[in-house]
Amino acid sequence: MKAAASTNGPRIEALSAITLATSDMARAVRFYEALGFPIKKGGAGAAFTTFMLGHAYLNLIAETHGPINWWGRVIFHVSDVDGMYRKALDAGFDPLFAPCDAPWGERYFHILDPDGHELSFARPFN
Repeated sequence: MKAAASTNGPRIEALSAITLATSDMARAVRFYEALGFPIKKGGAGAAFTTFMLGHAYLNLIAETHGPINWWGRVIFHVSDVDGMYRKALDAGFDPLFAPCDAPWGERYFHILDPDGHELSFARPFN
């Protein structure tokens, strides 16, 4: 059964941030910086790092108490999927597949960060 949308009361307006765990902050920061993510706070030696994503944030938290047992996927809309793919290749990364057109109306590709989180870089069709 589909719930009716509420017209009064609180509503979800936007994504503020997503936080991913990393077992090696320096390695993860190098990865995200190489893809063009600008650091707002933290860095290679920090326990918590924040990258700016327009009006939202991508956070990394150092997981030092054993293996990372939580996984995430983040989907980023970008201005040029093929250009982002080339940027990843130029940085020495190995995306899971080359950019392709999806039946749901996006061009996209996936890449894993150093801790196994899946990043999807996409652009809706016009």
